[in-house]
Amino acid sequence: MSLRKKKRSDDLKSAQMIMSRYRIDTAKIRIVHNAFTLSEESVTSKKRIFKGPTVLFLGRITLQKGPDYFLEVAARVLKVHPEARFIMAGSGDMGRKLLRDSASRKLQNRFLFTGFLNRAQVEDILRASDIYMMPSISEPFGISPLEAMAFGLTSIISKQSGVAEVLTHVLKVDFWDIQEMANKIIAVLKYPPLQMTLREHGNFEVRKFKWSGAAQKCLRLYQDMAA
Repeated sequence: MSLRKKKRSDDLKSAQMIMSRYRIDTAKIRIVHNAFTLSEESVTSKKRIFKGPTVLFLGRITLQKGPDYFLEVAARVLKVHPEARFIMAGSGDMGRKLLRDSASRKLQNRFLFTGFLNRAQVEDILRASDIYMMPSISEPFGISPLEAMAFGLTSIISKQSGVAEVLTHVLKVDFWDIQEMANKIIAVLKYPPLQMTLREHGNFEVRKFKWSGAAQKCLRLYQDMAA
């Protein structure tokens, strides 16, 4: 299937979801995807915290975002790559439970919690990381993978996220398939050329996601309806 046909198929999936939940005719639905804003000054060279590879979860620590899956994935990957470090950045109602779970698994200083981060701190943690993971159970879109890719991170996202419909140079996996998530991280760590290819092509790919482009699409749709 060509990329253009694949995109039309994914857009149709989004329309079908809206139709099934809100009983709206798909013929009346047009898809305009989100974008992100990031200044060129923000994306600078890496500023490492750890010597080993760093895997990042960035978002609210709530059930929807799948942080418990991230913890389980970390435990499995660390058995193969004990030099890796996992960072859970953010805050939420599952934070204390996951902190206890991390302690019970004796992950110690290999799995770290940052708590809430402001914008400058978010950019710092992105510069310090190598792999970004978004294991969301449900995600209408998901802008954080775009930001991570702009900072040169290899991204692994759930197939259930909206952003999975529009990204090509990422690794996609069902949110519940913990072993496959772990396998993908292990593969990226084992094969540096794979990581480099995803990082470089992904960084180029996300440059097209600009709010000006999304605004132009909305404007054209309004003009078409008024014609």
